[in-house]
Amino acid sequence: MAELIGSILILIGAFFLFSAGLGLLRMPDTFTRIQAGTKASTLGNILVLAGLGIYHPDWTLKLLIVAYFILMTNPLSSHALSRAAYAIRTPMAPGTIVDALRNEQDVLAGRSEET
Repeated sequence: MAELIGSILILIGAFFLFSAGLGLLRMPDTFTRIQAGTKASTLGNILVLAGLGIYHPDWTLKLLIVAYFILMTNPLSSHALSRAAYAIRTPMAPGTIVDALRNEQDVLAGRSEET
């Protein structure tokens, strides 16, 4: 029974990893690609590791360490990539209505919204 549950978790994780790759291809701009890749790949990796932990119980401690590393580094790396893309003024997808950071940076710089 444990092998079946582990295999199902691995299969579901593989589906999320596939959807992350598909999201990287299908999303219109850099920021949505980063979001699609990070969220789906984090969930997919954790599910695969959980499935492996159930399938091979003696690997559990090592898999928990890897899962912790993934949970800490994926959000940090996507945040760093997004900030770098925004800093070099990577264009957003056409139709993006709100750029909340632009307005906040204008206020901090002392510029009004009319300029």
